[in-house]
Amino acid sequence: MNAIPRFSDLAFPQPTRESLADDYAAIDALLDVGDLTAALAAWDRRRRDYDSWASLVHLRFSQDTTSEAARATREYADALSPVATAYETALKRRLLALPDRAALNATAGGFALRLWEMDITTFEPAIAADLEEESRLGARYTEILASAKLGIGGQVVNLSGLTPYAEDPDRSVRHQAEAMRWGFFATHGAELDAIYGNLVRLRHGMARKLGFENYIPLGYRRMRRTDYDAADVARYREEVAAHVVPLVAKLLERRRRDRGWDVLRFWDEALVDPEGNPKPVGGHDTLCTQARTMFDRMDPRLGAFWRFMEQGGFTDLKNRPGKAGGGFCTSFPSLGAPFIFANFNGTHNDIGVFTHEMGHAFQNWESRFQPGIDYLWPTMEAAEIHSMSLEFLTHPHMGLLVGEDAAERFRRMHLESSLAFLPYGVCVDHFQHEVHADPQATPAERHVIWQRLERRYMPWTDYGDLDWPAMGGRWQAKPHIFRSPFYYIDYTLALCCAMQFWVRSRRDPVAALADYVALCGRGGSAPFTELVDSVGLASPFAPGALEAVVREAEAVLAA
Repeated sequence: MNAIPRFSDLAFPQPTRESLADDYAAIDALLDVGDLTAALAAWDRRRRDYDSWASLVHLRFSQDTTSEAARATREYADALSPVATAYETALKRRLLALPDRAALNATAGGFALRLWEMDITTFEPAIAADLEEESRLGARYTEILASAKLGIGGQVVNLSGLTPYAEDPDRSVRHQAEAMRWGFFATHGAELDAIYGNLVRLRHGMARKLGFENYIPLGYRRMRRTDYDAADVARYREEVAAHVVPLVAKLLERRRRDRGWDVLRFWDEALVDPEGNPKPVGGHDTLCTQARTMFDRMDPRLGAFWRFMEQGGFTDLKNRPGKAGGGFCTSFPSLGAPFIFANFNGTHNDIGVFTHEMGHAFQNWESRFQPGIDYLWPTMEAAEIHSMSLEFLTHPHMGLLVGEDAAERFRRMHLESSLAFLPYGVCVDHFQHEVHADPQATPAERHVIWQRLERRYMPWTDYGDLDWPAMGGRWQAKPHIFRSPFYYIDYTLALCCAMQFWVRSRRDPVAALADYVALCGRGGSAPFTELVDSVGLASPFAPGALEAVVREAEAVLAA
């Protein structure tokens, strides 16, 4: 690859319907004359260029959702996406129909063929307009959340900016922050219900057009899950209910008792540490500088990579008005460069989101020389292993980021928060299964579904006078439910694997990190369970795998 330019200098040619037609006609012409190698190489370049352009378009919109130019370009990209998918799907069908399957397998790779076989079942031209509408509805959700302007503590903040107040040691401040958050959702609740209802019906309609009973099997295929199904996921949710829910309930009850609270309210859950959740030693610039030292200590490859990201401007970590919430990692595959997006707010979450997205970015960097674009990223549950594992693998160096006196407190807080996330994560997944199994449910019925599942997986939750979440509206704050259906169990599966890396690192940190780097380099060259097995991790679907790491965590927290 050529030298990678700075992010500020990036520009990719904007594809058009005409350019797509010409490019795919040229690829078809190569297949017509039997030049499979050249055809696949040309197609790989085409996909890398298109994905790089699309990534930049959607990143620019996320950086400023108020920009009319960014919105217009995003709408153009949303309209063009089904056209590109149609060409891509048609080519996959042609390739899979070639008589010399052995040659195709040798050139493209066996797992790529398995992915293509799944991909071709997820698109027909009949759903092109539906896909464009799906993108439009998802973008409207993002705009609504990014529009929040909330006055608290003498400041006007967005939803990300509420986080420091939601973790304030003063219980009344935490309550005020959550009241403001859920007041915002109550104000927009009817529109959010309508958006989600439209999304559910739209996705159900696409599934029916493609020959599925409902969206659930189509959703799994769109997530490219080749090695497990909904029944496996349901069993895993039961494991969480059996082994994690009781432990989290015990930890929260201990917290309530130690703080002297009569009742543990929802606004108390975010304050994990009795001395106040540890915070970063400084703001954005300090945290980035300290990270440089941390990654140098961990591994020369991590250190060099972080310098590349800093010097090239491939991060956007500061919170600001109009910026989309949350954090993510995207990439520009024609360059081999990733990008980290986040919203620092001065809390421990800055460290969590930074190390998490850095894990994604490092994996993408390490796997940039995989032979085809299908292997640059793994499927999402495998991808989340890299992100969540780096959160744990940085534990020994937390003194650099929160100060040595707070490092052990941070490690305990992160471990306890990770355990508490598991029940929430499976609740989000279970909710989506039930909603998509009953696409005609009313908004009120969907809220009742959430309430019922919340009582199963998070029975400790007490919203007090926060009416909107008490009425079952908490799910509206989770962007994945709107924009990335069924992308959430992935975090809980990956967390089971990440905690295995944590256990290993406590015994042999050098070997654990070596296995982690090796896993990153494999990218998406194999399905989830094979990637897990390749570094000696137990599949989360294996009996006892989750229970084993939970018991280790319980022992550490009891110390």
